[in-house]
Amino acid sequence: MPTEIYLVKVGMTMTEGIVDEWYVADGDSVEQGEPVYRLETEKVNMDVEADVSGVVKHIAQVGETLEPGDVVGWIFAADETIPDVLPTPKANPNIAALDEGGDQPSIKAVKVASEGKPTDARIKASPAARRLAEELNVELAHISGTGPNGRITKDDVTAAAAEPVVASAQGGADEIPLSGMRKVIADRMYQSLQTSAQLTIEMEVCMDDAIKLRTALLDEWESSAIRVTYTDLVVAACVKSLQNHPTMNATLIEGAIRSNASVHIGIAVALDEGLIVPVLHDAEGKSLKELAVEAVDLAERARSGKLTLDDVNGGTFTVTSLGMYGVDTFTPILNAPQTGILGVGRIYDSVRWVEERATRTQCLRLSLTWDHRVIDGAPAAEFLRDVKSHLESPYRLIL
Repeated sequence: MPTEIYLVKVGMTMTEGIVDEWYVADGDSVEQGEPVYRLETEKVNMDVEADVSGVVKHIAQVGETLEPGDVVGWIFAADETIPDVLPTPKANPNIAALDEGGDQPSIKAVKVASEGKPTDARIKASPAARRLAEELNVELAHISGTGPNGRITKDDVTAAAAEPVVASAQGGADEIPLSGMRKVIADRMYQSLQTSAQLTIEMEVCMDDAIKLRTALLDEWESSAIRVTYTDLVVAACVKSLQNHPTMNATLIEGAIRSNASVHIGIAVALDEGLIVPVLHDAEGKSLKELAVEAVDLAERARSGKLTLDDVNGGTFTVTSLGMYGVDTFTPILNAPQTGILGVGRIYDSVRWVEERATRTQCLRLSLTWDHRVIDGAPAAEFLRDVKSHLESPYRLIL
């Protein structure tokens, strides 16, 4: 009997994926453990390896959108007769998410994102189209594909090579198709707003003591080349506070509020082509120093395209900062199915009154967006007040 090649499921929230490229041509042989196809999902691309050795027969077309568990092909034993009519594929009803430990084909996570504009390697195009584009010196990023799900075909490249880039009628501006990471972000943010009850509250935090602590830690950790940031302090404050307010650390999945024993904090990292959120897993068991070191490592690997599947999965709460751009306050959008996301603004000069005397101080504003389906306004405010308390008494962050 032939062995099914399934479209693997990546994470609990994955609902679809495509075969981005077949590494083994239809009718060619593959050895167990060799990559057989490349899977593309909304989060990561990955290589799926063959479970057995044999002859590969394709069912799914490159660029075809499928559901997790669908059969995309078969592997026949070398001595097995391949029928003219392939067996009717049946989806695997027991396929489980990779982060749930399901028995699935081996995978190898590859680049999630990289610096600069989207590269040709991450654009949906057939192998023949890629080769022709290289020969004709045509940039795939400027081509609108006519194949399945907007995939670029050889004919699309030929047509693009014959015609210049067409400008729009308004002001001669080029039109850039919404695709790749930008399209994924657009779809997810729109879906988040449409499917959850999002509200945002703000709170001012006095950062005088936090600034003193950071200055002291920069000096103390200088020999280790560790530069703690204000975002690190905010993340540490969130970790402490989420343990006191577990509902804010919950996720809403299929109409049920799922509590999470551990705190997995996502930190938004801005790239030229979009936003990605690597995750600090089991943050409640890590010191401020460990959180700072890991955050730098995740950010660097995000910008160089070296994040793995585990690095972007499983977040229970997100922190995003625009303070470095001079932003005081903003309204972050939930990273579904999480309950909360905290926006961090810039540090600015302010004045506070102490015993009827004006005293200069430095503050920042925190903007908490939460899902009102999971938690009400009062407990959300209590959580934010707890974060504020930890930042205004920051010695507790290093205990």
